[in-house]
Formats: sequence, structure tokens, C-alpha cells
Amino acid sequence: MSSSQGSSPIAQCSGPGDGLFRKRRDPAMAPRHYRTPRSLPDVCPKEPTGEGRALCEGPSVVADQHRWTVYNSKVNLPAALNDPRLAKRESDFFTKTWGLDFTETEVMPSFYLPNISREHFSSYLQETAQREKIHERCKNICQSRDDLSVPTITNNHDKARAELEQVPKIFMKPEFVLNDPVTFNAVLPWSHFSVAGGKNSRDVASSRLLQEKLSHYLDVVEVSIARQISLRSEAFFHAMSSQHELQDRLRETADAVAKLRARTAAIDRIMCRGPLQSLRDALTRNNCIKLHNKLKLMAAVHQTQPTVQLLLSTSEFVGALELIATTKEVLQQELQGIHSFRHLGSQLCEMERLIDKMMVADFSTYAQSDLSRPFEEDSQVLEKDRLQSLVFGLLRQRKLDFLDIYSEEMVRAAKNIVRQCVVKSVSQISEIDADAVRFHEQMRLMTFPQWFDLLLDIFEHFILFLKRIKATLSVIRNVVLEVLDSSQRSRLADVSSATNHSDGRTNEDEEEEESGGPAFHSGEAELAYLTHEGLFISDALNEAEQRSTRAQTCTDACGSDSASATTESSSSREHNSNTTSSLPIGGAAAISEDVMPSDLELGRVANNVQELLYTASDVSHDRCVKVLMTRAKDGSLERLSSSEFVCLSQAVESFVSDTEELCGRRSMSLRGALQSQAYRFVQRFHEERKTKLSLLLDNERWKQAEVPAEFQDLVDSIADGRITLPERKPAGSEDRKPSEFLCVDGQKYAVVGTVLLLIRMFLEYCQCVNDIPSITTDILTRLADLLKHFNSRSCQLVLGAGALQVVGLKTITTRNLALASRCLQLLVHYIPVIRAHFETRLQPRQYSILRHFGHITKDYNDHIAEISAKLVAIMDSMFEKALSKYEVKAPMPSACLRNVCKQMAKMHEAINELLPEEQTQMLFLRINASFKLYLKRQLARLGVFNDGGPQNGLVMVDVAFYSENVQALRSLERLDLNMPEIWEQKR
Repeated sequence: MSSSQGSSPIAQCSGPGDGLFRKRRDPAMAPRHYRTPRSLPDVCPKEPTGEGRALCEGPSVVADQHRWTVYNSKVNLPAALNDPRLAKRESDFFTKTWGLDFTETEVMPSFYLPNISREHFSSYLQETAQREKIHERCKNICQSRDDLSVPTITNNHDKARAELEQVPKIFMKPEFVLNDPVTFNAVLPWSHFSVAGGKNSRDVASSRLLQEKLSHYLDVVEVSIARQISLRSEAFFHAMSSQHELQDRLRETADAVAKLRARTAAIDRIMCRGPLQSLRDALTRNNCIKLHNKLKLMAAVHQTQPTVQLLLSTSEFVGALELIATTKEVLQQELQGIHSFRHLGSQLCEMERLIDKMMVADFSTYAQSDLSRPFEEDSQVLEKDRLQSLVFGLLRQRKLDFLDIYSEEMVRAAKNIVRQCVVKSVSQISEIDADAVRFHEQMRLMTFPQWFDLLLDIFEHFILFLKRIKATLSVIRNVVLEVLDSSQRSRLADVSSATNHSDGRTNEDEEEEESGGPAFHSGEAELAYLTHEGLFISDALNEAEQRSTRAQTCTDACGSDSASATTESSSSREHNSNTTSSLPIGGAAAISEDVMPSDLELGRVANNVQELLYTASDVSHDRCVKVLMTRAKDGSLERLSSSEFVCLSQAVESFVSDTEELCGRRSMSLRGALQSQAYRFVQRFHEERKTKLSLLLDNERWKQAEVPAEFQDLVDSIADGRITLPERKPAGSEDRKPSEFLCVDGQKYAVVGTVLLLIRMFLEYCQCVNDIPSITTDILTRLADLLKHFNSRSCQLVLGAGALQVVGLKTITTRNLALASRCLQLLVHYIPVIRAHFETRLQPRQYSILRHFGHITKDYNDHIAEISAKLVAIMDSMFEKALSKYEVKAPMPSACLRNVCKQMAKMHEAINELLPEEQTQMLFLRINASFKLYLKRQLARLGVFNDGGPQNGLVMVDVAFYSENVQALRSLERLDLNMPEIWEQKR
């Protein structure tokens, strides 16, 4: 482009003698980052040729303005220099892309560009001062066209602009295309021509005028283009001269490159070929050493299969697995791609699967032999080293389901224990034919003592069985925890070593920075930049040394010296002792972390070991439940006596407690079975005693019974806090006479024989609770039912006069009623004692069941009150009958009052010995109140008042006779009769 636009070429030569200049960088200024310069857009795209295909193949000014293409390498100079739209070219680049309305705005200075001042160009101006003088002298000699006078240029420019304004604007629009019908009609207005087919003179003149106008427009544009080309002719000549100068410098550069290549070839021939050949020889030697080590490693790997088979023959599974793992690692790392070993990997995998099956089978065999050995032997772990080795091998192979095998064998062994115990017991009983009777029937044919001895024997065997299982599982758990601990320790060691390594690397980097960079001491490392077959030579040498060391180690580990069978055996045993025997003792240090289970899996296995011990306890309880239910199938356990069932319950509780202490888990199956049998036993126990009580009541004649000494002792033991049945004393040990009353806490109770037996019955219930605590709630409800039954049945027999038909009594006397009341009072006295006894055996959440005793106490007190009311009612009927005939006339005392006093004396005689003094007084007070009521009515009917008259005197004589007779009775001397109440107040 011309110099009038202010653009100058960029100098790119470094020589000080040539005509170009390279700008020197100021060392005081820090290096800055500059944006990558973008290529300028194409200022003159290809002109339309009428073909749409050609337009599409050119670059897009908008889309490709920031991307350099092959179209940027050439410029259509006529099109660039003859733009008719603008007179000046300064803004041509922007208007071409963004339109004619583009306006320049002030751009903020960039923070990434340096602030350039005139001082930066001072050195450049000093160097170019001489050339500038020469240039100015040449300009003065040859005056340029640009030196024309300003008015001339201005006039020419205004004239050209006026001429260009004559051209219509439609020709200057960027979207000017004649293919467009609108544009075409605007340029060629056919509407001015006639539509008819013939031509007239007017049409011809119009077409000629249009043609001349277009020719004039073309001349104006061509003149303007020619003027622009003439103004820029100097730029063309300058570009040509720059092209020749560039070719000269390229020629000089080619000569310099040829000289450099010749010198480089001489240096290579004289100085480099010899040392490189030495390095190649050293590398070849190292390759030979690597090949030799590789062959030795292959020979060691070749002996892997015989060694593995030898280890398997001695059941050394861990050693065989370690050898296989090491060999597979060597195949994957050191011997990868060896054609002769292409099938060895699959063979080793197959052998590994075979070892898995062998270990599982061996563990199953071990479990069978451990659980099936006689219990007479010691309970120590069978072949502890073998078990540890098997567990290590199974863990290493991630066969974490080996505990399921042990569980299955455990269930099978538990069944065999029961069968062996039954066979042993039946063989000692001659009454049972083991061949003719089925297995389950054999236990039912035993007597209870025989079956109970069998159950105790089964319990004893299961205790030994659980102890043996616990010892074995303890060894397995210790192995698992040892492996887990070893894994955690190795992980911590790896973390600490990695930390130390990173610290060491940091220190080395600091030392290298202080010394100015890494120091190479060896002669080979100084040429580490030279490569041979794509590797650094120093790295190749170091790798060769490391691989030779690993190969030697693997060769020693695999036992390559085993040439003969004897040598193989000895070496394999040595290898086995080095790999497997150390595992149980020193932990799992030899087992790599990548093949062992994770910490989570190991923790799960340890928990499963503990769960397996719980399962063993459950299995033992389940087998005992089957023995118990087999015996109970025909109801024989329900028919046991209380002592027999207590013995059974105590034996079961003892076994359950032992297993809980041994295994640390509370198993509920055996307790549940015993609970169900206890429920049936309690039901039968209660039905027997309820039936017995009913029979006793139905045969009770409600007469006072003598109290044997043993019942008095029983009551005394209750008073002392021993609510249990005393032991039966041998007959004839004591010969004490029975007493008339039962003494309880200083009070005498006249009782019937049924009540004495009832006391013994509820003591049996309490004793049953002491022996079998699990049935407390059932026994309590049954005892409450028994007490309710006695209350209701005695009420039917005495108050309801049912004894007249059942026993055949002639009448229910006042003595019968008083005796029944006293019996009920005795039971009411013992209900709080029974309640307190049961309360100590219940859980706090079960206290609500004790409400039954409160209801029973209320029912008994109501019954006692009804009996007292009945006694009063008897006297009421007598008073009503006798006093209705009472007359106030001599002689006195009257016969009516004599009869009343006689009946009251009989009443007192009947109840005085049965009821305590307080109750007798209270009863006679009620009777006296009834007497006064009926006497008061009769006197009111007779019209006798307390007026001091003769009839009043006679009545007072009878009243005095009544009072004397009543107060003459025993324990009624101080009874306040309050006889003045018989008189009705006179209105």
C-alpha cells in the first residue's frame, strides 16, 4: 500500500550491515505478554461473476475474518485501489466489513501493552539519522506528486466527487445484483418503452439516451479509478523493489545454512560417532544381560507347575497360591508377550480354581471331623495349624462363604448328638425294642425318670458341643482379626513412607535449586539426552539393573534349583515353610493387600463368626425343643406332677443359662417351648385343684373342723415370711393332737376342712411360681379364679342354701353362717400376703394384673357383709313374729320377752365361739336395734307411751328383763343397749 496511508514495512533482519533494522529490547523492562496479532480481513472479495457456486466457494468476510486462509496470500490490487465509494482509504477495512455507518470510537488503552514514549525510539533515531538525511536530499531532487499544491489537490478531489455524484446510488450499493428483478427494472426502466411489437422513433431515442447515460456513468467510474491508480503508483514500485531485496537476502540465508550443515557433518564425523558407538556397545551389553536374566526368569517360571503340584500334595494351599500369584505377576510384568508362555496364565488360573475347590473340600472335611469326634476327647481345637492355614487360604481367595459350610456341618452334628444320646439310652432299657419301635416312639415309651436322664445327657452333650464350636470359631476369628490388623498396619506404613518420600523429593529439589540444577556425576548420565530406540540411555541402564535384581529375586523364590524330584521336594518344603508356616504366627504380612479382602469385608466376616456362635446356640436349643415336643406330643408332660415339672423347668433353665453364659446370647426357642408346656401344665394344675375344691365344697357339711398340727405349722411358716410348702415329715416323727382353732397372728379362726386344704392349694400355687418364674402371670390368674370359685360356690351353698340339696343338710343354721363368714375372713387376711408374694415376681409393667386381688377382696368383704345381714335378718323375722303378739299385761316378764331372750341366747351360743368379741358385739348391736324397732312399733300400735302409767311400768319391767338377759351373755356385759329409744315421743 502507498506511503500516504502511513504504513511502513516491518524490518526482520538481524545483520547490522544491511539496510534493515531489528529493534533492541530494553533489558530493564520485564517481559510482557502480548496478544497474538490477527490477520486483517480481505479488503476486496471476489467480484460476482453471475454464478452462485463461485460466490459460495470464497471465504466469508464475517465468518473467516479471524482465520487465515489461502485467500489471504493474494490481493486484487485494482479492486483494492479503485473503490469508488470513498475518496480516502483509511477506514476502508472497517466499512468493508461492518458497513458504511461504522464510526471510530475512542478505545481504552490496554493494560497488557507497554506505554511507548519517544525515549524508546532514541537509539533508532540516532542510527537512522544519516539515512533520513539521504532520503530528504533525494526527495528534494525528485519532487513527488504528493508535493502538488493543496488547492490543486482539493479542486481535483472536489471535481471527482462531483462527477461521481452523477452516478446513481443504486450502482454503489453492496447488494447491487442485476439478477434481482427490482434492481434490474430500476437500472433498465422498460416501462418507458412501448409494449407493442413494432419500434417507433420514440423508443429508439429512449434506448439511445439510456445507453449514452450508462456509457457516461462508466466513463466517470473509469476516470476515477485511473486517478486513484495514478495516485498510488509509487507504492507499486516500492513493493517491487522490496521483493528483489527479499530474494537477495533469502539467497544469503541459503548459503549460511549450507555452511552450517557442512560444519555439523564434520563434528558428527570427528567427535560424535566414536562415543555414540561406545554407548551403543554398552547398551547392547546391557540388553544381553537383560536377555540372560529373562531366560533365567523363564526357567524359574517353567518350574512353577511342578512346584505347585508338590505343595498341593502336602495340602500347603497358601504356599501354592502365593507361588501362583507371584508367577502371574511375573508373567504380566516381566514376561509379557513371551510366545512360549501364552497358555501358562490360563493354566495357572485353572490351577487356582482347582485349589479353591480343594480348600473348600478340605475345610468341609475338617468341619466334619471336628464336630463328629467323640466328646470323651478334650475340647481343644483339632489341628489348629491346619485350620489357620485353611482360613488364611480361603480369605486370600475371597471365599468368604466358608462359614456357611461350617454352619451346615454344625446342624448335621447337632442332629447326630440327639440320635446318639437316644440310642445310648434305649440300649440300657430292656423294655424297649429299638428295632421294632420308631425313633420318636422310643422317647415316648420311656418313663419320666428315664426320659429326664436322657434330656440331661443331651444337655450335657450340647454344652460340650458349644464349647468345642466356640474354641474353633475363636481360632477363626483370631485369624480374621490378625489379617485385618496386618492390613491396617501395612496401609499406615505405606502412607508414612509416601509422606517421607515426598519430603525427600522436596529436599532434593531444594538442593538442586541451590546448586543451580541437577548434577550428573557419571559419564553415562552426561549423555542422557541421546536416545536409542526411543529410550533415554541412562533410563535404559537403570531399568536393566532393576529388572535383573527382580528376576534374581523371583528365581530364588520359585525354587529354580529343583532339577530332580528329590531336590524339588526339599526346595518346595523350604519354600512352603517360608511362605505358609509364617502366616499363622506372624500374621498375614506375606499376603499382598490387593488380593486380600477389604477391611469392610474382613469386619463382616468377623461379625459372621460371632453370629455363627449365636446360630450354634439356637441350633442346640432347637434340637432340645424337638426332644421336648416329641415327649409332649401325647400329653405326657401335662400329666407330670408339680415336683416333676419343677425338676424339668429347673433343668431347662440351667441349660439355657449355661448356653447364654457360653455364647453371650439369649435364645428363646427352648424357653418358649417350656413356656407353652408350662401353660398347659398350669392349666391342668389349675383344673385339678379347681375340681378338687369343687368336690370338697360339694361334700362340705359346714361344721367346725379340727386343725391338724401340720396346718398350724403351715400357717406359722406363712407368718414367718416363708410362703412355701414345708417338706413332708416322716410319719410318726411327731404325735401332736389337733386343735380346735387355727391361730393366725394371735387370732383364732374356726374353719372348715375345705378352707384348710384351700390354704395348702394357694401355697402350692405360690410354690409353683417360685420354681417356675416364667409362669407367674398364668398362675396368678388361675389362683384368682380359684379364690373366686371358692367365694361364689360357698355363697351358693350357704347363703343360697345349696348345701341342703347337695349335702343333705336339714337347714342352714346361724352356726353354719358364722363359720362361713369366719372362713372368708381368714382368706381375706391372706390375700394381701399372696399379693405381695406375686408382686415380687412380676415386672413393673405387669403390676396391672394385681388388680384381681383387689376385686377378690371386695367380693369377699361383700360376702361377709351379706352373711352378717343374713344373721340379722334371721333375728328380724323372729322379732317380727314374736313381738306382733306382745301384750302389756301381767304376769311380767311376759312370755313373749322370755321367748325373745331365749332365742337371743341361742344365737349368742351359736356364734360366740366362732366370731371374735368385736364382731359379736357389732352383730348384737344390730340385732338390738332391730328389736327396739319392732318393739317400738308394737307399743305404738298398743298405744303405750312413756307417761309413767301402769302399762308403762309393765313395759319397763319387760325391758329391764331383756336388758339383764342380753348383758348377761359373755362379751356383751358392757354393751350399750340404749333402750329409751323404744318410746315414741308423744305428739
